[in-house]
Amino acid sequence: MNYRNPSSTAYNSILNSLQTLIAVVAQLRDPEAGCPWDLEQTPQTLVPYIIEEAYEVVDAIATGDQNAIAEELGDLLLQVVLQSQIAGEAGDFTLEEVAVSITKKLIRRHPHVFGDVQINSSEEVNQNWEKIKAEEKGQSLAEAQLLSNKLRRYARSLPPLMAGMKISKKAAKAGFEWENAEGVWDKFREELGEFQEALTTEDKEHQEAELGDLLFTIINIARWYDLDPFAGLQGTNSRFIQRLAMMEDFAEGSLSDYTIDELETLWQKAKSKLNKQ
Repeated sequence: MNYRNPSSTAYNSILNSLQTLIAVVAQLRDPEAGCPWDLEQTPQTLVPYIIEEAYEVVDAIATGDQNAIAEELGDLLLQVVLQSQIAGEAGDFTLEEVAVSITKKLIRRHPHVFGDVQINSSEEVNQNWEKIKAEEKGQSLAEAQLLSNKLRRYARSLPPLMAGMKISKKAAKAGFEWENAEGVWDKFREELGEFQEALTTEDKEHQEAELGDLLFTIINIARWYDLDPFAGLQGTNSRFIQRLAMMEDFAEGSLSDYTIDELETLWQKAKSKLNKQ
């Protein structure tokens, strides 16, 4: 099978760059002359960095800054190479196996590009994709399309806030839905009361369960009003940091030296100035 490749010069340049990155990561993990921090890392300790770098890629894409996107994609690529390096040292798998695996998967799941299957729309692509995925897992298409299996995948593979919105939408589409918005608000008030009651106990697990129920209901409220909770929380985080930074500009010394009343005054001053910008 012939694939459309970059020009030989560009192809060699890409390979050289990847080989240099692989060599640098290997050196960082060298037991004799490597970096102590890198040598301490395990696949588990690196998980937070994978998540962080993925979010930073998303943030860079949102800004449209191409230099930032390239930089953050590089940081994310580093996590792939580093995980593969550690796995290779343990004899589990190599970066080559990672690349071969995803290449085979792409070819297998695109028979309309790399085979003789005829597909005429994106909808048909998605249907065929789901069928192939089910076959890979040894499932029938009906088993793979069970609502519980789909929701379980979202809960396992997405950040909780995104997973909550996906689960909420899919469940609503299947009929798990309130008749009107007031029903959602009634549920919110019910969950808020249960959470407040849980806080009077010392059962941390129960408290977190009720907090989760409350947050899930808020996600449902967002869905009813066609709002994006992820974007909303991102905006709040950004505004909070902006106001805090301006408070630090106004302050004389560390914010920790101020009383709560003084901090509130600085907060309102920062909020007022930012609102005028």
